[in-house]
Amino acid sequence: MKIIILDSNLGAIDLEKDVAQKYGFEIEKPKQCITEDDVISVVADADALVVQYAPVTRRVIEAAPRLKAVSEYGTGIDSIDVEACTERGIAVCNVPDYCWQEVSDHAVALTLALDRGIVRLDRAIRSGDYSLNSIKPLQRLSKRTFGVIGLGRIARSAALKARGVGYSVIGYDVAFQPGTTTPDGIAVKTLDEVLAESDVISIHVPLTPSTRHLINAATLAKMKPEAALVNTSRGGVVDTEALINALKNKVIRAAALDVFETEPLPASHPLCALDNVILTPHAGYYSEDSLFELKTRPVENAAEILVGGKARYRVN
Repeated sequence: MKIIILDSNLGAIDLEKDVAQKYGFEIEKPKQCITEDDVISVVADADALVVQYAPVTRRVIEAAPRLKAVSEYGTGIDSIDVEACTERGIAVCNVPDYCWQEVSDHAVALTLALDRGIVRLDRAIRSGDYSLNSIKPLQRLSKRTFGVIGLGRIARSAALKARGVGYSVIGYDVAFQPGTTTPDGIAVKTLDEVLAESDVISIHVPLTPSTRHLINAATLAKMKPEAALVNTSRGGVVDTEALINALKNKVIRAAALDVFETEPLPASHPLCALDNVILTPHAGYYSEDSLFELKTRPVENAAEILVGGKARYRVN
């Protein structure tokens, strides 16, 4: 049986090969597939696919008669036609928990960088300005509210870490009843309440048809003018054009983004010209520990399906 890695920007596949060999399977990465046609050209003899961003569409599935599993590097499965896979009895797997600590750390780090003016101070001192003028006025963190959109593991972890440094925390999730409290003490509110009451809004939802451009001109207008937006989830959750307009017109104060609708983000992108934005290159997932899990678990998921076992994380 053959496992094919369609695409990956994670470097050499030695770890993936070790896992596949443990199960007795061949694994290869024939080329970096980008388009649907790229994928179709390599899947005819695939029993399982491991994918990062490449499209696994209905056409791809039809071109892969032996296919039994599609396994995602990471959490997001928006490039995979899960419905078409399910119709064919093909397992779709992901790794939803490999980096929850790192992403929640990154969200809080970006928040602190915004609310303590770290990046602005660094830029100022490098240009010879040793004053605090670039960051005035700042508020004490204990006077600020950290709101999370989404109340999954990463969101709750971020909220609790933010609470640990002084923020009040609130959250919204379609699966939670407003007016209640999560078991770890996060007050659940409506989306409009979180938008209106938060000084920092941190996004932690998957990209689905219902969450695409959840943050748009209308929702940005409901935020406080002095509020900031942090996104470490998926770029498509935020309407980039609407965010740029909001930042330019001071509808909101600032943003910190680790994910983008276009990745990699071009240096000529309008976001790069704004001084009230902090940008990081989809780095929130990364530590050496999470990278090991990210590279090995997708192959484990695929291999478990091929041997007739039960993958740890199957989504269909």
